[in-house]
Amino acid sequence: MGKYEPLTEFLRNQRSGEVRMTFEQIERVIGGKLPPVAQRHRAWWSNSPSNNVMTRAWIEAGFRSEQVDMSARKLVFRREKRIERSGSSEAATPGQHPLFGCMKGTVYIPEGVDLTAPADPQWGEIAYGGDPQSRRE
Repeated sequence: MGKYEPLTEFLRNQRSGEVRMTFEQIERVIGGKLPPVAQRHRAWWSNSPSNNVMTRAWIEAGFRSEQVDMSARKLVFRREKRIERSGSSEAATPGQHPLFGCMKGTVYIPEGVDLTAPADPQWGEIAYGGDPQSRRE
């Protein structure tokens, strides 16, 4: 069991969509001290999964950190809203339109199609007239 797994379980067991916690309450839940960087740098509490191990703990529980108050040593964990897309439940990112990604998995590109090939190889002749090779020299 990782150091921050108790926080994941604690948040998963919460019924409300908002969990207000002090740094001390978080330390009680995880059974240890937060690292010094968590006490000094607000960026440590960002919601980037690559930020630190603890960030993944609240993200895996379905929460985001918000309203981080470094001087009062407290923050809010807010449950991410879930939306239905194509029969699966996905998290909606705050500020992101609910239709973002709605076409995911619906485009089919036949085998052998080169998406980097010009759609009309003669477009240069039509647009500029003459042989496109002669203009390169």
